[in-house]
Amino acid sequence: MHELSIAMSIVEMAEEESVQRGGARIEAIHLKLGALAGVVKSALLASYELACEGTPLRGSKLVIEEVPIIGYCPNCHAPRVLESAQWFACPECQSPVSDVTQGRELEVVALEIQE
Repeated sequence: MHELSIAMSIVEMAEEESVQRGGARIEAIHLKLGALAGVVKSALLASYELACEGTPLRGSKLVIEEVPIIGYCPNCHAPRVLESAQWFACPECQSPVSDVTQGRELEVVALEIQE
């Protein structure tokens, strides 16, 4: 379960930020998670709870924004939200989409900190 190692890295990063701010309490961590990131949201949330045990982040929340897969359709000349991670085709014209512009994200975008 690689979600646990990801959660532990997130907690470690947040702890470092807390120390840099003089021990400020981290209330929540906001994360963008793309559909192609290879991470299961429910497993990451459960792993986050485990990773926080015994740390200053215990009781904090992991807020996950799910990011859809967006590909550029060469036929329509437009970005399109792809309906499936298995079928990379434009939902409008059914042309193959090879340029994925969004959906691989796995990034911390914000920390809610109580000074």
